[in-house]
Amino acid sequence: MSDKPTKQRIEIIDALRGFSLAGIVIVHFVENFIGSAVPQNVLEGLHVGPMDYVVDAFITLFLRGKFFALFSFLFGLSFFIQMDNAQEKGTYFGPRFLWRVIILLLIGGLHHMFYRGDILTIYALLGVFLIPFYKLSNKWVLGSAALLFLGLGRFLVFAIAQGESIFSPGGIMPDDPEALAYFNILENGSLKDVIVSNSTIGHLNKLEFQFGVFGRGYLTFGFFLLGLYTGRIGFFLKLQENKKLIKKVLIGAIILFVVSIVLTALIFMQLGQNVTFDNWPAMAGLTAFDLNNIAMTFILITLFVMGYKKVKGQKWLGKFAPYGRMALTNYVFQTLLGTFLFFGWGLGYLVELRNSYAFLISILVIIVQMVFSKWWLAKFQYGPLEWLWRSITFFKWYPLRKRIQGDS
Repeated sequence: MSDKPTKQRIEIIDALRGFSLAGIVIVHFVENFIGSAVPQNVLEGLHVGPMDYVVDAFITLFLRGKFFALFSFLFGLSFFIQMDNAQEKGTYFGPRFLWRVIILLLIGGLHHMFYRGDILTIYALLGVFLIPFYKLSNKWVLGSAALLFLGLGRFLVFAIAQGESIFSPGGIMPDDPEALAYFNILENGSLKDVIVSNSTIGHLNKLEFQFGVFGRGYLTFGFFLLGLYTGRIGFFLKLQENKKLIKKVLIGAIILFVVSIVLTALIFMQLGQNVTFDNWPAMAGLTAFDLNNIAMTFILITLFVMGYKKVKGQKWLGKFAPYGRMALTNYVFQTLLGTFLFFGWGLGYLVELRNSYAFLISILVIIVQMVFSKWWLAKFQYGPLEWLWRSITFFKWYPLRKRIQGDS
């Protein structure tokens, strides 16, 4: 295998990871890092003018539920790359990967103390189940992903619990007493109050959201499997050969996007204004909505790849690569910055900044982090948390600073 395609593969994957992180940052800032159901009576301060509703519509249509899926897809792809690289050297990376996700679970646990919407702990828990899938055939991998995308996890949970909570007694819906109490902690509580709440009931609330009938966790694992499959077929190593495949995926995704919007609208129109999630039609509606997010994720991936293949496109989209190489560091840091900006223990701007302002702040944060990442990686081998994660994974301290020509 030549060095050129390997380099291209790494660059486009890093750029795609940076692009997905940028979308996540925007959503988090506009959502004020609440990470829970938002009481209806506090939303007025976010919508002062037409641009605030435009931001809402843009995020709902293109970002929310899509960029976390894209990030999950890349996690599955990275899993394949690590396993495959080890296999080429004659070793099996499974036990090492298990240790790696245990470390990620600890990092995610610390991150979750500040932000209840943390995804690292979920990635760590689900990552364990990727290991046995590495040796299964593509039919099993794709079949399992398809069943998860079609709502198998949600339907099984609903059949067992009949709409009742599994992990958390409440807090999923905007007017639940637990959601109201948590919002009050974010608005008026100390840092200790936030950490205590997130470290206790916060984990149960997140598990309910991820593995209850709303089922984002099932989609996450489905995208893990899709990333594993994409790595197997060498998709990012053979972009020129996959032109027809890319166009077919794009066309299919656009069709699914339109059909799923119509299907979601029809189902929820039949359910009326006061929708409850204790019936099978509502489960079907949630699955149709998931298919819409999945379709948009495919559209984003294919458009990014098509844009990156062009010279001008690679010049601009390639700027996301350093940002993506430091995705873990940047993800954690934007949380620390955002929670300090919005929560009561910090500057206390929770639901006081209109959506358009929060959107502009998120763009500024992304630009600053992109510039910083490029500067940092010009001097260092890895981002700070990436270096720590790698060193603990292999039980050795990797050199952090780049060796400059002339150094001894």
